Amino acid sequence: MAQVLQLTFANIAGDTMTININDPKPNLTEAEVNAAMQTIIDQAVFSKDGFLYNVKKSARIVERNVTAIELNS
Repeated sequence: MAQVLQLTFANIAGDTMTININDPKPNLTEAEVNAAMQTIIDQAVFSKDGFLYNVKKSARIVERNVTAIELNS
């Protein structure tokens, strides 16, 4: 099962952006995710129209199953 860690940030203008990280470390803790998001905020590297994404909005791990279907040729 494929997993993606999605970290969503907001800025003062109300815009959001999401960072997707494939195959996150198993058993991530809330403390680890919060610390990682705070490090990203502290580095002030993401902005839009001059507004920094400096608010932690949400974090989640998304799991998906993929089933290939054989095609006739």
